[in-house]
This record gives sequence, C-alpha cells and structure tokens, in this order.
Amino acid sequence: MSESQEVDSPEGRPAADMYPKKILEYMEGFLISKAVFSSCELGVFDVLLGADRPLSAEELSEAVGASLDGTQRLLAVCTGLKLLHTQQDGGRVLYSNTEQARVYLTRSSPLSLYQSIQYSSRTIYLCWHYLTDAIREGRNQYERAFGVQSKDLFEALYSSDEEIMKFMQLMNSIWNICGKDVVTAFDLSPFKVICDLGGCSGALAKQCTSAYPECTVTIFDLPKVVHMSRAQFFTKADQRINFHDGDFFKDPLPVANLYILARILHDWTDQRCIELLTRVYKACKTGGAVLLVEALLYENGSGPLTVQLYSLNMLVQTEGRERTPAQYSALLEAAGFFNIQHRFTGKTYDAILGYKQE
Repeated sequence: MSESQEVDSPEGRPAADMYPKKILEYMEGFLISKAVFSSCELGVFDVLLGADRPLSAEELSEAVGASLDGTQRLLAVCTGLKLLHTQQDGGRVLYSNTEQARVYLTRSSPLSLYQSIQYSSRTIYLCWHYLTDAIREGRNQYERAFGVQSKDLFEALYSSDEEIMKFMQLMNSIWNICGKDVVTAFDLSPFKVICDLGGCSGALAKQCTSAYPECTVTIFDLPKVVHMSRAQFFTKADQRINFHDGDFFKDPLPVANLYILARILHDWTDQRCIELLTRVYKACKTGGAVLLVEALLYENGSGPLTVQLYSLNMLVQTEGRERTPAQYSALLEAAGFFNIQHRFTGKTYDAILGYKQE
C-alpha cells in the first residue's frame, strides 16, 4: 500500500473523516464513575430526598458544604446522566431526584447501592490504578494500593474493621438487589438445612428464608465477620438464621442439605476451588447439593462485557477469575458433584446447582 493511499472505515468513509466516538467514550468513562461517586459521597441525592421539594444549586451547595461553582458543574453532569430532573422557577434552575436516583443512590433506600459505590470508589478504584502492574505480574495489587502485605488474601481484604464493614455493606447491597433471583433460579424448597459459606452480612441468607419459609440457614464465616454481622445486620426477628464461625479451608463445616457459595469461588485459583468443593462434598448430606452464585461468562468467551471486566478485577483484587458454566462444572465434577445445571438470571449474578449422589 502506498503512503498516499487512504484507509477506508467499515462504513466506506476515508480514515481521515472518521471520528473515534467510542474510543473517546472509553477514555472518559472513569469521569462518569467519579462524578457518581462524588455525588453520593457529598450526599446530593440524600439532601434532595430529605428536602421533599426541588432545590436550587445554591441550596444544595450549602447543604452539602461545597462551593457553588463546583456544585453547579456536578449538578449539570448528574442532569446529563439522567440522575436528576431540572425545572425552571422564576429564572432559577431547580433540581430533584429521578426515580433511579431515589431508589438506588440514596442511603436510606432498601435497595440503595450507596455502600457498593463507596467500596468501588475507595477500594476498587484505587486497586485499578495498578491494573497494568497486575497484568504484567499476574497477581493482585493490594500491597501497592494499600501497603498491606499478606499471603492470606482475606487478611489483606479484611485488613481493618473499616475494610470489613465496607465489604459487608457492599455484599448487603448486592444481594438486596440480586439475591431473590439467584435463590429462586432453581427450586430449593427440598433443602431444609442450608449453609451459606462466606455468608458475610447475611443478606442472601435472608433472601433464602424469605423464599423458602421451611428452611433454616447457617452463616459460616470468619469470626470477626460473624461478630460484625450479628451486631450490625441482624435482629431477633431473624430466628431461622444462625451463625458458625471458622475458616472454610481449615475448620469442620456444618452438616447441611445445601451449601451456598455466593461470590466465593471467583476469589480463588482452580486448585483452591477444588479443595474447598471437596470439603463441601464430604460435609454434605447424601442427596444434598451445592449452589454456586457467580457472574457467568459465555462459553465462547464473547462476553458479557461486565463479567469480562469483573474477571479483570479479580486479577487486580484476588487470586481468582470469573468462569464459564463449563469451567465451574469441571470444578464441581472434580470434587464429586454430578447432574450439574446452570441458569442465567438476566441480571448480574447467575446460579449453578450440583448434586451429591444418594
């Protein structure tokens, strides 16, 4: 090809006339994330909810303790993102929450993503600063991001009570939104005694007892997680849920008909996954089962893009990866489980069920 020859785009236009719209959107995607993070951190959506009427930029800037100029620019972005409505009132612009913002971005909402957003902003975002290092080295970046040195993954993830609470609140917000779909993807009513390994805040356990009134659930997690879960996330009304503390790689597991591992295996290498699943298989009652809850990749590797990004995040944060249904099935079969089925829920997290032979 001569140097003067034009390169045509797929649409038949000369390359010189092309505009890299998608690439520019990708380059600037983090600006959107940080604008949403900052809006939540400042409490913009909470102030609007509490006011129960549209507010001006002046009122909002005073309420959140920010400059008027900065607040005006942030509100303009939130309006462009369709998180805020605007209306004119005597030459003033007034702002109010959209329904999505009210339901998912205010702290008091039962379906709030506020804590998940905080975790993304203060933990995941900082780790992703070292994404290039993670790809070069093939390992997580907690030491670079937070100065935490540990051979045990969760000693790093749970380096302080504050980090534990942030992670627990993240899990709580996820299962408040996605939990019902994953525990009802299969009919789990035959399983009366359930053990939620790594059950964290207990939000998924609550979804189980709500969907299956005859079951009881034991949350198995590290002692400090169990202590905080009991203190912060449970009341006397949750009588069909109890706790058992321990390390699921080392300590005896409670006997159950069904074990739930939700967002557990994606943290670990294949070898560690098989090790854990083998322990589950041995503890499981005959005819029982294991339910994996994970974000599933398509078998041909073409997506979903969100899960591909999650898998990159597993490199940055953990020892694991996201997997396809076939890859999870292979792990389950290696531990002894059979009759393995999977269901895509249409939301972020999917379900895989494997049985122990009678």
